[in-house]
This record gives sequence, C-alpha cells and structure tokens, in this order.
Amino acid sequence: MTLRTARLGLAACLSLALLAPAVASAQEKSAMKPGFAFSATAPVKIVVFRPDVSVGSQSTGGLDEPNAEWTATAKTELVKSLEAAMASKASGMTMMPELEGADATVLANYRALFKAVTGTVVSHRLFVGNRLPTKLDTFDWSLGPGVSQLATAAGGADYGLFFLTQDSYGSAGRKAAQLVGAMFGAYIKSGVHIGYAGLVDLKTGELVWINADMAMGGDVRDAEGATKRVAQLLEEFPTRAGAPVTTAAR
Repeated sequence: MTLRTARLGLAACLSLALLAPAVASAQEKSAMKPGFAFSATAPVKIVVFRPDVSVGSQSTGGLDEPNAEWTATAKTELVKSLEAAMASKASGMTMMPELEGADATVLANYRALFKAVTGTVVSHRLFVGNRLPTKLDTFDWSLGPGVSQLATAAGGADYGLFFLTQDSYGSAGRKAAQLVGAMFGAYIKSGVHIGYAGLVDLKTGELVWINADMAMGGDVRDAEGATKRVAQLLEEFPTRAGAPVTTAAR
C-alpha cells in the first residue's frame, strides 16, 4: 500500500465516521417466545448444526477481506467448543454430521434463511431504537414448516440449533485510522465481531429463542477464545421448566 493510498483510505474513514452517530442504539442480547420452556419430564432431542463461520481482516477503508485459513481454524475450534458445551449441558444435544447431496443443499438454504430472519429480529426486536410496536409483546418469527426436512435428516430431532459467527479483525491501517479519528473526535470502529445463535422448532419452523450480539468477545482462532464465544452464544439458553437460566462471563 502506498502512502497516497493509505491517506485516501484514512480520509474516507474519517468522512464516514463523522457522518455516523456517536452512540449506537442499545441492544438486548437475547429473546425467547413467551412462555417457552422444555418439558420438565419428556425427552427432548436437539440437533446442533455445524456453525456458519467467516473470519477475515478489516482493511483501512473498512472492507472485509476473508481469510480461508483463519476461517477453517475457527470452525474447527468452535465445533470442539460446541461439543464440549453439549456434553456439559447433558440436554439431549447431538451434532449434525456433515451432510451431502440434497440434504446439504437444504441445510445451506435454511442457514441463509436463518441469517436473514435473525437480521430482522436483531433490527426490529433486539435493538431498542428500531423496535416495531407489533413485536414488543410477541415473538412470531419462523423459517417455515419446510424446515421439517432437517428434522428428517437429523433422525427425528425436535429442535435445531443454528450458529453463525462473523469476525473481521482490524488491520494495522484500520487501527491507525481509529487512532487518528479519535484525535478529531470521530468514531471509527476497528474490527467486527458478530454472533447469532437460534433455536428452531423443527416441526413448525418457529424460532423460539435467539441470542445475538454485535460485539462478541473471544478470539475464535484459538481454543480459549472459541470456548468463550460459545459460552456467550449459549447464554440464557432455554432450560427445562423450573431449571435455572445460565449466564456467561463477558
């Protein structure tokens, strides 16, 4: 990168930052369908879909540059952490094996749909400033009844647990822009760390619980960070009727 290019990128960052609000809307981390809880006595089978993971770096101008090696490492560490969390919860969770053919296509389509639906929930329910009045006392998002195809592929699971993480680590140029921006009173964010987890009823397609955070902790490229990320994503996960709700360290 030439000095001229770096200066142009920094100027663009400062221009965008000065137009942005200094403080983002407050965000709640999780929400659940009113009254939902697993049965206190009946067995429950939850299939955990392997996480949708993207890891890269953030350029001086704020563009995401995917890194295949980081993404592969993060996916491996997150799967390990999920398996450990599943074992500790002893709640009927099983990891969905890698699917092939038509089943893999169906899962890919529903992952994309989950991402779209989750974006709507985050925007119109979890972000306080953007809430829709009709969503304040209800929780009626769905992936549609066709999601039952995944229950069949999973051997008759009752619920499906989706995970999505997106991380973009600030480059040296982005961090420099952040420091210079601060000198001029402009806020420039360095790095993006987003995580979604959602539980779906595989019989009806209803989303019954979601946990989403636009500023997650834990470096998913190592075991310790992946463990922290999974704990945060499973915070306030639904429990059996009468059981306590768990929280994670931030």
